Amino acid sequence: MKNKIDVLLGFVIGIICSIFGCFLFIQLFTKFTFLAGIELLKADGKLGKIITIGTVLDLVVFWVLLKSNKDFMARGVILAVISLTLITLLV
Repeated sequence: MKNKIDVLLGFVIGIICSIFGCFLFIQLFTKFTFLAGIELLKADGKLGKIITIGTVLDLVVFWVLLKSNKDFMARGVILAVISLTLITLLV
């Protein structure tokens, strides 16, 4: 049961890191607010690219979790990246 909770926690951490990465990218490299940037990029067809850039932070989290011997949480982060990849393909 603990392993499932660790995977779920890793998944949530992965999703939050990706959202934070998207937020950072929009704040640093555009002149729009986060929500306005999301709407404009979605209308322009570039939301998938922003999600992809946001998942770069997941690499750091994955590496830290592996170094901390939190293998099941790292699996959750990978599951989050796979889920975001599927979302990116559909958006």
